[in-house]
Amino acid sequence: MGKIAYIFPGQGSQYVGMGYDFYREFSEASDVFHSAEVALRYNLTDIIFKGPEDELNKTINTQPALLTVSLAIYAVLKANGLPKADFVAGHSLGEYTALAVVGGVELFEAVRLAYLRGKYMQEAVPEGVGAMVAVLKLSPEKVEEACRLASDVGVVEPANYNSPEQVVISGERQAVEKASQIVKEMGGKVISLKVSVPSHCSLMKPAADAFRLKLAQTPIKNIDLPLVQNYTAKAHTMAHEIRENLYRQIFSSVRWYQSLQYMAEQGVDTFVEIGPKNVLSKLVVQTLPHARVMNVEKVEDVEKVIKALR
Repeated sequence: MGKIAYIFPGQGSQYVGMGYDFYREFSEASDVFHSAEVALRYNLTDIIFKGPEDELNKTINTQPALLTVSLAIYAVLKANGLPKADFVAGHSLGEYTALAVVGGVELFEAVRLAYLRGKYMQEAVPEGVGAMVAVLKLSPEKVEEACRLASDVGVVEPANYNSPEQVVISGERQAVEKASQIVKEMGGKVISLKVSVPSHCSLMKPAADAFRLKLAQTPIKNIDLPLVQNYTAKAHTMAHEIRENLYRQIFSSVRWYQSLQYMAEQGVDTFVEIGPKNVLSKLVVQTLPHARVMNVEKVEDVEKVIKALR
């Protein structure tokens, strides 16, 4: 067997009730949920388990919620003998989960950063002004061209390079709608995303600048296990590089499939998604069809995945 990477999901994977079976059955998981509530000083667990969905889908809640659930699942896996990974990575918000897993930031600080990141992103663009659309069946180069052609009416940029088959665009609603029309004329397919902010485009620069001070004040440590970051699609272990890339990630494209390709080039042939749903697992399959892919979302996945990794 080659090398192993643990990968952690970002926004879009959340749903009401996620992680409840871990919370109910494992003290390692419930401890993570309780620590997150202490860090935030509000009842995040209630929002995660009971909703309502609209409340959970607010970026300010979604980000700490996803981080908490993924870390709770990881804590259970670790307690049950999960082998050490060779690389970790996370999609957008998931990068903070990955950093916490390898000891680059403490749980308390990671939850606070996720909350503040969501807060500043939510405040940067009024709801309804921005939009995000997933583009399918079109090459990344053609999607970039569509964005350029639509930029005369406003900001529209590639936000997530999810796989060679899927790129998400983000920006001002009017420009995103024009780019979507161009995409259709090019033979692509578009799916509107239910989001409250247009992430990973230049509209998020004010959010990133506000967040930068919080990042500077947060103790981030050098790490031994490499973190493949969205901004560079390369591995980093030095705290000053990690901090800078977290800042830039907010208003830059998530280079996800490039990150997967980079890990494959380093010898990774097994990817384990840890957290709600299996969105990233599907993107791995689209990008690296020969990779071994598994995900841990439910309690029954724990034993099965650990056994497969031994």
